[in-house]
Amino acid sequence: MQEIHTDKPRYFEIQYLNSKESILPFLKDSFTPEKGKRVLEIGSAEGGVLKAFVEEGCYCVGIELSENRTKLANEFQKEDVEKGNLKFIAKDIYDIDADGLGEKFDLVILKDVIEHIHDQKKFMKEVSKFLKPDGVIFFGFPAWRMPYGGHQQVAVGKLASKLPYYHILPMPVYKGMLKVMGEKKDKIEGLVEVKETRISTARFERLAKENDFKIEKKQKYFVAPIYKYKFGMNPKKLTPIVGGIPWLNDFFTFQSYYVISQNN
Repeated sequence: MQEIHTDKPRYFEIQYLNSKESILPFLKDSFTPEKGKRVLEIGSAEGGVLKAFVEEGCYCVGIELSENRTKLANEFQKEDVEKGNLKFIAKDIYDIDADGLGEKFDLVILKDVIEHIHDQKKFMKEVSKFLKPDGVIFFGFPAWRMPYGGHQQVAVGKLASKLPYYHILPMPVYKGMLKVMGEKKDKIEGLVEVKETRISTARFERLAKENDFKIEKKQKYFVAPIYKYKFGMNPKKLTPIVGGIPWLNDFFTFQSYYVISQNN
């Protein structure tokens, strides 16, 4: 699975297709993509998700920590960047003045981001600064306890990337296994970061409530929508019975989609 993440043009295309065919339809009742709408993605990587929104006429901004990934984003969407339809910023969200981006945003996207954030409560409060009063936020993330909830699929080693559930083991055991399986220090640090944050669907919903957000829509997937483009597997929603069982449902939730809005 590592090769999907290192082949950046392919990864960009996968993110674009998933955005166009999965995220946009999910947002249909909460956000209408059209000319004049402003969309911000935090953790925009190479910009594949935003491409689908630019095509619908939205003005888009992507914020990404990695300068290398931001450089690729500008290369992959050079035409729209030059036309002024799209802008990428390589910066930490905490170092950005929301007012400096002009008018606030109708939609903020966070796809596979919150599981990398340590102080998630503080982060959600920070995100709200970029949002219009009637705007919405899209979150997509894997539940912590699902087979690859530690993001170990991005590991370099074949065994390390395919072995399920071992991220749930105690930290010393987990780190030791990664070392034994040949993972380098920087890769281990990244995987440990995800383990430390431990975002479950129940925790996410609690954080949303604590930050005065309301959940407009949610969906848990047993087969994540993006697997269609990675592995040729059609998306499958988690059944209401399994999805409604606290704690246990996270073991089977390969992807969660949420739309939340501010309680005004």
